[in-house]
Amino acid sequence: MKLKILMASILSISLFACTSRQEAEEAAKNSPSPVEAAAEQPEVHGTEVKEIALTNPLNQEWVANGEKIYDSKCLSCHKLTDEKLVGPGWKDVTKRRTPVWIMNMILNVEMMLDEDPEAQLMLEQCLVRMPNQNLTEADSRQVIEFMRHNDGEK
Repeated sequence: MKLKILMASILSISLFACTSRQEAEEAAKNSPSPVEAAAEQPEVHGTEVKEIALTNPLNQEWVANGEKIYDSKCLSCHKLTDEKLVGPGWKDVTKRRTPVWIMNMILNVEMMLDEDPEAQLMLEQCLVRMPNQNLTEADSRQVIEFMRHNDGEK
């Protein structure tokens, strides 16, 4: 959402730079402000996950996709061992936490840090709030499949 606000601002600046003053003022009147543009975008996150169906055996395509997501979004803060980096290590996370808890921590980190005592305890230990990675439910489900694989499930 912040990216869309930034893009709207850049577009507005570009319009002002490449047009006459009168044309730029007219374009500014007719285009939504960054706040209005952000309000028009649907909220991807915020819906609490209540249930997840796990697959047995693991869906290997999801495991592979989850690993790619881990490599691009999670690796800089989480190790696959039990060692803490910035955030906690992922070893045995699927044995310590329910899939619903993990998915909500991925998708609804603000809600979890505001409301969940376990998430709040992790914040006290790690001293850094987990950023929202803007993953979809499908992405986060694939990350969970990769976590299960990392924990030795087949």
